[in-house]
Amino acid sequence: MGESSVWVIIPTYNEAENIALLIERIRHFVPSAHIVVVDDNSPDGTADVVRSICEVDKRVHLIKRSRKLGYASAVIAGLRYALTSGAEFIIHMDADFSHEPSVIPKLIEAVKAGADVAIGSRYVEGGSVENWTLWRKLLSKGANLVVRLLLGVRVRDCTSGFRCYSRSGLLKVQPWRITVEGYGFLAISTYASHECSLNIVEVPIRFEDRRMGKSKLSKRVILEAASAVFKLLLGRLGLRWLRTRVLEDVKEAP
Repeated sequence: MGESSVWVIIPTYNEAENIALLIERIRHFVPSAHIVVVDDNSPDGTADVVRSICEVDKRVHLIKRSRKLGYASAVIAGLRYALTSGAEFIIHMDADFSHEPSVIPKLIEAVKAGADVAIGSRYVEGGSVENWTLWRKLLSKGANLVVRLLLGVRVRDCTSGFRCYSRSGLLKVQPWRITVEGYGFLAISTYASHECSLNIVEVPIRFEDRRMGKSKLSKRVILEAASAVFKLLLGRLGLRWLRTRVLEDVKEAP
């Protein structure tokens, strides 16, 4: 299976400083990959930069949206586009170089070796986080611990936005059915992969805080992610309670 079956999805908002160099780096490590940039009408001209690249590189694709619709819907738009185009290996990653393109071949190899989804993980042996404050590290690790404990997912980095799906794995997960935004989308995607009994493999990565531009990780984004996880937990508990009541009613029936 050639590199032409590899599709890389990059959601963008105000990434004009980074995107051309990122595409060049991806092209270096996976020369024949298709690259799909999903831009939320960035006011800094990100789409214009990508459009100029598309004119000379037919394996670069631009989906420009009319307004800022959010991270999750951008990822989903790219995943759908890749599937429709016949992709076999579908990667999504951030545009700010916090996800190193040199890891892409390792993620692909993990899927070729049998994984349904390979997650670039900061928190397995060999992984690391660079240039984060102690507060952000504790917040991220704490959030992942909560997801693991509450949802019963045996993945150490549930909120990583650097992943490679097999085509069959992605079709089973159907992330377009997830209605949660931001980091909550990533946590719920991990949970959905777990519930679908996918083979999940974590590949260690060195995560570096963005080199250019302004970080989009805000308190609001973190609270949204926490809210999504707790809502899912409440849903699971409610379903468990309902099942218990049904079983009790059945036992008590004459």
